[in-house]
Amino acid sequence: MEYLNEIFGPQVVAYVVLPLLIFLARVFDVTVGVMRIIYVGRGMKKLSVLCGFFEVLIWVIAITQVMQNLSSWFMYIAYAGGFAAGNWVGITIEQRLAVGLVAVRVITRSDAEDLVQHLRDRDYGVTSVAARGVSGRVRLLFTIVKRKDMEEVIKIIQEFNPRAFISVEDIRAVSEGVFPR
Repeated sequence: MEYLNEIFGPQVVAYVVLPLLIFLARVFDVTVGVMRIIYVGRGMKKLSVLCGFFEVLIWVIAITQVMQNLSSWFMYIAYAGGFAAGNWVGITIEQRLAVGLVAVRVITRSDAEDLVQHLRDRDYGVTSVAARGVSGRVRLLFTIVKRKDMEEVIKIIQEFNPRAFISVEDIRAVSEGVFPR
């Protein structure tokens, strides 16, 4: 800490540099924490353990600085702001990575043969079942896709049947199946 005081001066360190470092540390540790939670939920043990190690290490460093500077409300603001920003950054990164699989279920009242064939032509495995809903006969479609392909699949479904009921659920594991190359 002394070297920072020599470079910037004690006032700049206390009110700018240290709060900025705490903010950045919290952004990073919370981002890693969000990723850890996602990896735990998907059963990715090694990645979740590695993320947990760095999450706690960075948190300990950040909270130590806050505790050593309890009289500075700048530290509190930096700590809380970093937490909030870290959640946003973590969720944004997770959405871009799109790790894992999802189950897409579709209920449609109209004939779905063209939709089923189009999805199969694109190498998506689709199971189609005739069923009865509250308003009469329906068609149930089930497919498991990579999360990164989910938006494309939903767009295809809406293109063929804009009024289809679509639900999506995270999948932890599958065995077998048909997936695009």
